[in-house]
Amino acid sequence: MTAAEVALLGIRHHGPGSARAVAAALARWRPDAVLIEGPPEADGLVHLAAEKDLVPPVALLAHAVDDPAKAAFWPYAEFSPEWVAIRHAVEHDLPVRFIDLPAGYGFAPEAPAEEEPEEPDGPEEPDEPVADPLALLAEAAGHDDPERWWEDVVEHRAPGTDPLAPFAAVAEAMGALRAEGLGESRRDRLREAYMRQQVRAARRAGYRRIAVVCGAFHVPALERMPTVAHDRALLAELPKKVRTDITWVPWTHRRLSRATGYGAGVPSPGWYHHLFTTDGDPVPRWLTRAAELLRAEDHPVSSAHVIEAVRLAETLAALRGRPLAGLTETLDAARAVLCEGSDVALELVRDRLVVGDRLGGVPDAAPAVPLRRDLTRLQRSLRLRPEAVPKDVDLDLRKENDAARSRLLHRLRLLGVDWGVPARSPVNSTGTFRESWRLCWQPEFAVRIAEAAQWGTTVEEAATNKAVGTARAAEELAELTGLVETCLLAGLSGALPAVMRVLADCAALDTDVAHLVGALPALVRALRYGDVRGTDHGALAEAASGLAERICVGLPPACVGLDARGAAAMRGRLDEVHGAIGLLAGTAVTAGPAAGPEPGPDGPDGPDRPGDSDGLAGRWAAALRSLARREPTGGPATGAPGLLRGRAVRLLLDDGRLDSEEAGRRLRLVLSVANAPADAAGWVEGFLAGGGALLLHDPRLLALLDEWLTGVSDEAFTDVLPLLRRTFAGLEAGVRTTIGGRVAAGPLGEPPAFRAPAGELDRARADAAVPVLALLLGVRPTIPRQAAGRDT
Repeated sequence: MTAAEVALLGIRHHGPGSARAVAAALARWRPDAVLIEGPPEADGLVHLAAEKDLVPPVALLAHAVDDPAKAAFWPYAEFSPEWVAIRHAVEHDLPVRFIDLPAGYGFAPEAPAEEEPEEPDGPEEPDEPVADPLALLAEAAGHDDPERWWEDVVEHRAPGTDPLAPFAAVAEAMGALRAEGLGESRRDRLREAYMRQQVRAARRAGYRRIAVVCGAFHVPALERMPTVAHDRALLAELPKKVRTDITWVPWTHRRLSRATGYGAGVPSPGWYHHLFTTDGDPVPRWLTRAAELLRAEDHPVSSAHVIEAVRLAETLAALRGRPLAGLTETLDAARAVLCEGSDVALELVRDRLVVGDRLGGVPDAAPAVPLRRDLTRLQRSLRLRPEAVPKDVDLDLRKENDAARSRLLHRLRLLGVDWGVPARSPVNSTGTFRESWRLCWQPEFAVRIAEAAQWGTTVEEAATNKAVGTARAAEELAELTGLVETCLLAGLSGALPAVMRVLADCAALDTDVAHLVGALPALVRALRYGDVRGTDHGALAEAASGLAERICVGLPPACVGLDARGAAAMRGRLDEVHGAIGLLAGTAVTAGPAAGPEPGPDGPDGPDRPGDSDGLAGRWAAALRSLARREPTGGPATGAPGLLRGRAVRLLLDDGRLDSEEAGRRLRLVLSVANAPADAAGWVEGFLAGGGALLLHDPRLLALLDEWLTGVSDEAFTDVLPLLRRTFAGLEAGVRTTIGGRVAAGPLGEPPAFRAPAGELDRARADAAVPVLALLLGVRPTIPRQAAGRDT
């Protein structure tokens, strides 16, 4: 059998022009066997291409059996030449084989580096290509854009009378590059040696006409066949092959894009799909689709716009000397006519049409791990179809189907499959019966599902085992309480007892109040789900109450001596714990003796609300009062930061456990000259963090603050200015405006200053500006005597 009976069809991966040329060549040449660049492990999966449910874009996913994280993809779109060859072979009942280096070699661990000689014989061989072959050819042809050059010479040209002629021309060009040693790598030589071995095997099998579909770069290496011994010597360098599993998985056009990091990707998969599937001139139909898209987004685009855009694209192509209008001309025309110069609208066209979100499909007959099959079953029963386009879903947990959907999404997130991500609902609701999700299926989830298969054969079993394993490996208390919350959300009743045991042991041994404070909110949130999800939260309530009691005792001393960063972090936790205890006090049954009586009206803390010392809420209020009293008497390290003391007073005030008169007394003491200005500014920041409207409702508080601020020395004012700016920047815009207006109106606490009627000159205000103007002009100010007073 001679080499002339082997047709080498050098293609560009995911090139629609190459795909059309391959289809024409196979139809005319009628081979006996088809060999395709790809992993040989997939030979047993080729027959699935005959299934109508195997819809591109799809990919071959290979992963190491013992380590599913080691995985690789071979994507195929409808316009991929390899896919065209597969479909031709299946439809004509031809044997088809993949001839690239097996995937198992790529998953093998790297051999230990050998000691290099002091004087190497020559330059080290690169493992990866040093240049893009297309870029080199385009540069040789005088083009600065490889994509545009390839479109002109290949993609925009229909197959001629000789379907093999384009492949011969491309092979000649690649041969010139390979003769100069450009773009080669060691891995390419290993792959090509294996390909030649597979071609020899096909010849020995008795096939007379063999079509080889491979990357055009490899054609010269397959044309000149070296000896068998030469190739065997090269392949002897390969490491031991790793046991591998392979299957078909859905893919997307977006993942085919080069922008996603896929080395063999194309910049415009959506555009290439349109070129391959459209008969005749593709530009008018593509611009029509662009117009439909823009109209759907409320852009005023008419049929006249489309006609004018087509004319402009054709004119640009003629001016630039191109055989047909390419993507560059089409987008320029779309920007100028359809988008009216708007780059925002053009970016929408690029995202939806140039790239696109087409998602492929895989038949049930494709091999899959049991976990994947269980997930597919759940997706169908719950009517949750995987889609590549982000989709917002609102779930009502009072409905059985929506509750099951929520459990599935939470279980998948626990397994590392973030198909759904919690989102903010457009419907404002503080209840626990509503959840909002944003769903978007990504092809790489197939790898994560394969990794998660080690935990179980069903989604529930895998999530349960993963939760228990995560709990046993957890080191932080907050991580465990967050895991408890996730188990409740996911409905993992089998994992909850084991996680709670680990949580109880960790909480008993953890003496860091900061850890307890960070752990309590998640536990209390979990308690809120009991009514809607029907879970037994007795053990949760007991654990949460125990944490809350320990926080009430340990929080005040834990806040002493904190620096600015630690105080800021503790302030956020203080707010979270305050809200959590407010919820817990109404649901949890607390044990233990009540705190001692609080100081009465004559004590340093002012009057208490009746029943203030009863229950968890009272003990929390006592902790806040203790925190508010811890002033730095002997330096900052001897007391709690002003930020936390002020926040404690504000929380007590908002709960009605302090009246406004007592709050004003505390503010007056803090703003006295005996306190450091920085500590006073921190106190004010904590006090106003919940909103500044109280300064408007109680003018005395605003007057105290204004009096203190105007009395601060220049040096101290420079120090406290950043704190004050941050404090007032956090207030509502309307509150800031109103406070500014009141301060500008004159001294606070006094009647507003006289204002002249509209249209009349306010001489007093005008005279006040005379000294400044005189200073700027360098003259002596003179104010008329009659202007010294004003008519009343």
